[in-house]
Amino acid sequence: MDLKSIIRDIPDFPKPGIVFRDITTLLSDREGLRYTIDTLTQKCKDAGLFPDYVVGMESRGFIFGTPLAYQLNAGFIPVRKPGKLPSAVHAIEYELEYGSDRLEIHQDALDGNSRVLIVDDLIATGGTAKATADLLEKIGTQVLGFGFIIELTDLGGRKKLPDLPIISLVEY
Repeated sequence: MDLKSIIRDIPDFPKPGIVFRDITTLLSDREGLRYTIDTLTQKCKDAGLFPDYVVGMESRGFIFGTPLAYQLNAGFIPVRKPGKLPSAVHAIEYELEYGSDRLEIHQDALDGNSRVLIVDDLIATGGTAKATADLLEKIGTQVLGFGFIIELTDLGGRKKLPDLPIISLVEY
């Protein structure tokens, strides 16, 4: 299946010169969505990625991470933006192109023996995925690899990530 034909391009969003890859059209396409989850699942299995948990970043990582966790017989753990989790958290601050941001995970979500797969809809510069990996490693969790639906190859995000398996279904 050609996922690029289902993903909508929005020129000049969120600012001039940017082409936004809109996955809402993929999500609403029942065959495309099923193909995406099934293919990501199979690629994870082929790469030997059998996590205890799939970790998804807010918010589109939740969309793909949860059904992937189900398919891999794993739990799902959300990584959220500040102030969204109701219990004690581990946190990490990371730099963005213009400024900084923060990610949080519940302190009781994982233990040092947990093996995780990090999933998001897209990898661009790699900042959020790297920060998530750093956060998980800081709390002693073993990161097995990464899964993305879309990879923006020109932005080089893959180079920022640890030397682990990285799966992406569509490259721009």
